Amino acid sequence: MTIRVLVVDDQPIARAGIAAMLDAESDIDVVGQSADGEAAVRDAHALGPDVVVTDIRMPRLDGISATRRILADLECAVVLITTFDDDEYLFDGIAAGASGFLLKDSGPDLLAAAVRSAARGDSLIDPAMTRALIEQTVAPARPEVTRAPDAQQLALLNELSERERVVLGAVARGLSNVEIAAELWVSVPTVKSHISSVLAKTGTRTRVQAAVFAYECGFMTPGA
Repeated sequence: MTIRVLVVDDQPIARAGIAAMLDAESDIDVVGQSADGEAAVRDAHALGPDVVVTDIRMPRLDGISATRRILADLECAVVLITTFDDDEYLFDGIAAGASGFLLKDSGPDLLAAAVRSAARGDSLIDPAMTRALIEQTVAPARPEVTRAPDAQQLALLNELSERERVVLGAVARGLSNVEIAAELWVSVPTVKSHISSVLAKTGTRTRVQAAVFAYECGFMTPGA
């Protein structure tokens, strides 16, 4: 299946370069290019891409705000890219519902892998990096994230079955669907079903958000 991608960047050279890298992949088709966030929202509705790859800092409407508007109406995934290595963007992007986050110097292979991962419903950040992201970034850099869980978080956690809790823990540990299936001796489709249920019950959109939730509510602890 060909993955339809919309590329968004206010810099023409950067936008063309990203589009060219993705178009070079046999399973990825760049169906459009947008020069700012407002155009991205309009073009996403018109073109119906599977994945939107967007810069963060742009005129008229930034990438994170565009992400919120796109995901509010459309069933697609968003990959955020930036030249700025700033944790705030990462957290804001995750909160907005983006499937992940990349720096522009990540290279064509990682960019293409991120698009494929987002199209599958996984996080942009490689699953093996999820635990490191949470432990090295979420807890130390954002101490307020580790505050005592509120009643709503605990209520959502209590909605999970025992198996769903196991799957949530595996996601927070950075395991891929294949690795979770092997660990639990179940099929990959079964794992996907459990993850979908976990996302629905915890009110999260992506694996990264679910992993953050696991640490926020105290179900998982950094370094454990």
